[in-house]
Amino acid sequence: MPAPESPRPLRVRVSPAAERAIRSGHPWVYSDSIRDQNREGATGDLGVIFDRRDRFLALGLWDADSPLRIRILHAGSPTPIDDAFWRTRLETALARRSGMFGPDTTGYRCLYGESDGWPGLVLDRYGDTLVLKTYTAAWLPRLGTIIALLRDRLAPARLVLRFSRNTKAAAEAAGFQDGANAWAAGEDDRVPFLENGLTFEAEVIRGQKTGFFLDQRDNRQRLERRTRGADVLNVFSYTGGFSLYAARGGARSVTDLDISAHALAQARRNFACNAGIPAVASARHEQIQEDAFEWLAAASKPRFDVLVLDPPSLARRESERAEALVAYGRLAGSGLRWLRPGGLLLAASCSAHVSAPEFFTAVRTAASRRGGSFRELETTGHPADHAATFAEAAYLKAIFLQWEPGSGRSR
Repeated sequence: MPAPESPRPLRVRVSPAAERAIRSGHPWVYSDSIRDQNREGATGDLGVIFDRRDRFLALGLWDADSPLRIRILHAGSPTPIDDAFWRTRLETALARRSGMFGPDTTGYRCLYGESDGWPGLVLDRYGDTLVLKTYTAAWLPRLGTIIALLRDRLAPARLVLRFSRNTKAAAEAAGFQDGANAWAAGEDDRVPFLENGLTFEAEVIRGQKTGFFLDQRDNRQRLERRTRGADVLNVFSYTGGFSLYAARGGARSVTDLDISAHALAQARRNFACNAGIPAVASARHEQIQEDAFEWLAAASKPRFDVLVLDPPSLARRESERAEALVAYGRLAGSGLRWLRPGGLLLAASCSAHVSAPEFFTAVRTAASRRGGSFRELETTGHPADHAATFAEAAYLKAIFLQWEPGSGRSR
């Protein structure tokens, strides 16, 4: 259980490299960068960082149980971390999103961790429900204050608390339960919301992350514009986001491929929620419950005009990066064998340990080996409500390739 903040400030000095990183705006200090501290820190303490000349450098949340020891809250000149500080931080993040979405989109990210000055904390909105997820136990001593602020400023009907795997035990010890309401009644896991006029359900209690993958919103809309009359295969389809957009875009058929029966059932419900849209109702919707890598490798002949490859993270740590790059290339190579001449490939990666250039190269290389040529329509990154302000926060990347069969080089 995190200890209450000590009245005696935790004074810290870090390595010269860490000093330079903090001054350049990087929000993390690792344990091996700590050079000196005046006392043992407890998770949830404010660690005040001084430079080699004993000048204030920054302050942040101390996590005694993580190699990511300090998450920077503020750098530059000293400032009190009080109610006014948190309110200003919240208002600044909300102002960034002002006017970003119209009434046809009621699901979006309100706070994106370090990039919004809330390190290790994410807040998503699904209609009139908020989901707050913490990724470090350092927030637990302040969680009551943050909950009260969100209730006062945003006044949602419901606030659901979610905790990452590494913080669940500490959260329970502090009196918080994963998936519980911070206030308001209602135990429904499935919460409806709108995304560009389509209705989806977020599983706010037991779903992955905060209940839905909001970060692919823009790419789903880009795909929609390119699916009229097409047969579409959505690999790692999860709850059918890309599939539903493709159907509304006029696809002749949409096939979900996923190993999870639960996810496929959720996709069917999402299609049912939008059955009143003529294009969705007229598209043939099929599902395949299989391991995607194995199913794609068994290709016999091209059957699809559009192929979506959006796997879960294939590199959850740096040591898995090389293997992930091989897997991305293999996945694209197998998938392209199902694509008809002139077809479209959308390949995406959410692996933070794989850079965008590395991922794009893996997909382009696989495409070049397929034969013929391809035209690169665009590459994309994060949507505006997930704007990444430092390298480690930039996990999402996608590439759209249009096949041009025949001789010639890819370009």
